[in-house]
Amino acid sequence: MAATKEMVLYYCPESEKQGGNASRVSKIKAVLVQMGIRIKNLSPDQINQTIGYLAGYEGFEEQIKDDGKEVEEELLVMKNFSNQRIDELLKNLKRAGVSKIALKAVITDTNINWNLYELYLELKKEHEVMSKNED
Repeated sequence: MAATKEMVLYYCPESEKQGGNASRVSKIKAVLVQMGIRIKNLSPDQINQTIGYLAGYEGFEEQIKDDGKEVEEELLVMKNFSNQRIDELLKNLKRAGVSKIALKAVITDTNINWNLYELYLELKKEHEVMSKNED
């Protein structure tokens, strides 16, 4: 087990939780629990919070604003993960029958200052570029 506690910030839009993806959400959470990874479920009212605040880092203040922005896709943000543990997590998710999580990130010195919505936009942009390169 890692010396620093691993955590996943997990965001799933309400529409997916109520739709046909409820079992997918359960599978993801089951894998995280089996691996001893703490899960912090994020809700739409936390979209303007910085990644640093959401992940519990010191020095980050709660943001009180709601500008009506929405995150429309599932997000998985990893804190204190080694490359080996990321690989292990992805393998275990695949084994559990969870198809790819398109928007995922590790907390970095750069994105720790972004809010959840900004990270979402950046990941979406990266995913679109990567998807084009696969064609």
